[in-house]
Amino acid sequence: MSSPQPQMPQAAPSWEAAPGATHPAPGSAYPGYTSPIPVVRTHLGHAIASEWTKIRSVRSTMWTLGVFVLLVVGIGLLTGVVVSSSSPDDALAGENALSLGFFGLLLGSMCIITLGVLTTASEYGTGMVRTTMVACPSRGRVLAAKAIVFFLVAFVVTLVSASIVAFLHVAMMEGSGAADPTGGEWLKATVGIALYIALLGLLSLVVGSIIRHSAGAITIMIGVLLAPLVIALFMFSESLSAVRDALLEYSIPNQLSVFYANSLSQSGPSGWDPLWIILGVTAVAFGGAFALLEKRDV
Repeated sequence: MSSPQPQMPQAAPSWEAAPGATHPAPGSAYPGYTSPIPVVRTHLGHAIASEWTKIRSVRSTMWTLGVFVLLVVGIGLLTGVVVSSSSPDDALAGENALSLGFFGLLLGSMCIITLGVLTTASEYGTGMVRTTMVACPSRGRVLAAKAIVFFLVAFVVTLVSASIVAFLHVAMMEGSGAADPTGGEWLKATVGIALYIALLGLLSLVVGSIIRHSAGAITIMIGVLLAPLVIALFMFSESLSAVRDALLEYSIPNQLSVFYANSLSQSGPSGWDPLWIILGVTAVAFGGAFALLEKRDV
């Protein structure tokens, strides 16, 4: 018997171009085929849309923001009820009713810090960051998109919560002799404090990108929030008075109180200074995060 003859390989199928489609360039694997799927150049808007889908679809966002609103509005309302019911008429003469919102925002800021860290660090913990970087190889664009989406979410939620508390406090303190807030005081207690809290959360997002570990980054940021004030309170030695004053003046709780014209110290930041300080620190941290993203493996 004769041995079977080797069969010739089948020729590649002849693909027909879609109606109205242009033919591919010479040398293409399939000279007669053009994909009907449009190919567009990606840009920052696509990355922002992707990050918006992520942040609104994960449970941690709803939980952290829900607890934030509960703390800010709940503690603010409770503080207003206690002060208005226990203070006699004209006991708060000359006081700013908006300052009562400080307590809820101080505690609520820890929720924004947590969400900021999780926005970046959680992807490293789950390995999802590899998929993100494959879809968008431009690492700087990914970090910028996360920052934009998170900042807008944190700012809007904080602005709405702080405004609700501010209106409630002014209404509740109306008969206690508290002074009517000026336009500048309203602006600082709503827009100003919202910008500061959002930038604080943005700094947490950057720290999460640098540390790449959720628990570690959250611990660092809570330490940054509370440690300077706690350390200053236990510095009793006169030789450390300069250090104690600096820690107290530039601690985050004191900078938050500046927006309510109720600073914890007699000197240090005033007016809009805390906003420029947190903006400068966040910008420096962003520069470091961008540099590390380009040098590290995913």
